Amino acid sequence: MGLSFDLSSCNNFLQFSKPTILIGLFGLLVYLLLANLRKRISRKNEAPEVEGGWPIIGHLHHFMGGKNKLLHVAFGAWADKYGPVYTLRMGLNKVLVVNSAEVAKECSTTNDMLFMARPYRVASEIMGYGYAMFPIAPYGPFYLKMRKMVTQELLSNSRVDSLKHVWGSEIKNAIQELHNKVSSTKGGGPISMDMKGWVSNLTFRTAMKVICGGVGVDGGGGGGGGGGATSPATSIGEHNYDEVGSFQKALKEFFVLLGEIRISDVIPFLGWLDMRTGYVEKMKDNGNFLDNLMEEMLEEHKRKRRSLSEEEEKDGCYVEQDFMDVMISKLNDPKLLSYYDSDTINKSTCLTLILSGSETTMVSIVWALALLVSHPDVLKKAQDELDTHVGRERQVDESDIKDLVYLQAVVKEALRLFPPAPLSTPRVATEDCVVSGYHVPAGTQLFVNTWKIQRNPEVWPEPSEFRPERFFTTHKDFDVRGLHYDLHPFGSGRRACPGAGFALQVVHLTLASLLHGFEIKNPSDEPIDMTESPGVTNLKATPLKVLLTPRLFSKEGY
Repeated sequence: MGLSFDLSSCNNFLQFSKPTILIGLFGLLVYLLLANLRKRISRKNEAPEVEGGWPIIGHLHHFMGGKNKLLHVAFGAWADKYGPVYTLRMGLNKVLVVNSAEVAKECSTTNDMLFMARPYRVASEIMGYGYAMFPIAPYGPFYLKMRKMVTQELLSNSRVDSLKHVWGSEIKNAIQELHNKVSSTKGGGPISMDMKGWVSNLTFRTAMKVICGGVGVDGGGGGGGGGGATSPATSIGEHNYDEVGSFQKALKEFFVLLGEIRISDVIPFLGWLDMRTGYVEKMKDNGNFLDNLMEEMLEEHKRKRRSLSEEEEKDGCYVEQDFMDVMISKLNDPKLLSYYDSDTINKSTCLTLILSGSETTMVSIVWALALLVSHPDVLKKAQDELDTHVGRERQVDESDIKDLVYLQAVVKEALRLFPPAPLSTPRVATEDCVVSGYHVPAGTQLFVNTWKIQRNPEVWPEPSEFRPERFFTTHKDFDVRGLHYDLHPFGSGRRACPGAGFALQVVHLTLASLLHGFEIKNPSDEPIDMTESPGVTNLKATPLKVLLTPRLFSKEGY
């Protein structure tokens, strides 16, 4: 989980009244006394702490003053200096940073139950339906029941297979529209496209189709026009919005707000600063906007059910079309409903799946494309494999993916270099424990630096190089589903991403369809910009401009 920090609200600190400043100074004095006392009485062996921490704010000043502060990169640099396990302070919070696969495994196995809790985040409470979103829910009966429902009822292999025609056709239609657009140009191409925008539209539409039946996503087929522009209109419930982008923009803002560590999260007694700077209001606006859209989609589903006659429903004529339908049918456990009402659980769960299903999938596809365009020799090998196993007389299909082993290696290598979440979502030790021989006090927050682990030169020779071939030799048995701690882009342990299998299917089919259907080239002599952006997900910071030319010309191909 990538994070950013904003202390801009501190700029107005001196404008506050004298009593306010005195209270702050008194709080500072109390903190310093307690910190000194704790340091004197604690004689246990703790992991080394990064130098340069300040009173109250700890090491937060290292991440202030710029949008290009990437926590996973900074954490990785400190690992080179202090070793794979060290501590730092984010405000008043003690943080344990793990940059080793061996220690990450220890945290997810030996100490798994001790690190199941989540830290308090004001964004999680306000925008996460009061922690009803199951990935950020506190560990306990509600979380366990929800994860079981999502794993067994929504993201099971049988459910994903039953909806294969839905998400598969969404990808196929998007590729066909893109092919028609490119072919309609003078001479049949090439045409310049921003693939970051195009892929973003496609993954959003695919997620919406599977989770909410496509309610509110009309037309466009994910094609998004030249340069990844949005479709002309969308309807959600009874309301019309000018662009699909209105929903997408709110989803992206959600990730930004969730990824920022605010003063309320790290220095609680200064939390009132977030109120004064409008940050809390911004979260409420985003949460209300997304909730209104989810509410309208849920009501649309309920109206469809009410339109059935009792006899039709009794005979089982109504077929559950999407995840929201399934949730309506399955949310009947009194114990589960004792925590939140059924509508809140349905909306929060579906919004969670839309967020993760659209954003993380998009991030993975865009980085894979950027790497391929930067390495034409690798791209050609992937296309040659497609020509051998599929030919050029038809579109590639999901059933072909199992034979496309080089393409699978490309995806693995892309996920190794650019995991969708470079830092794990933080967890909290519920009691004192020992990690890698170090004493870890209760309340310590844990970050696993996936990005650093997956670039360990002792495990990955030439770790910064894009070499899919390594998965046919030294790393042929490595998988990305959390079984190998040297390669776990979707997390591991009890808090691992339950939708990894579905996400991989969409990534493989989308990437295969693009490589099979088009020649893809860098429009410039300049290297592709591989700059990362801070945030919850490891998004490519700049557009991905490419030149597209059709490869499939027969009518059977499209």
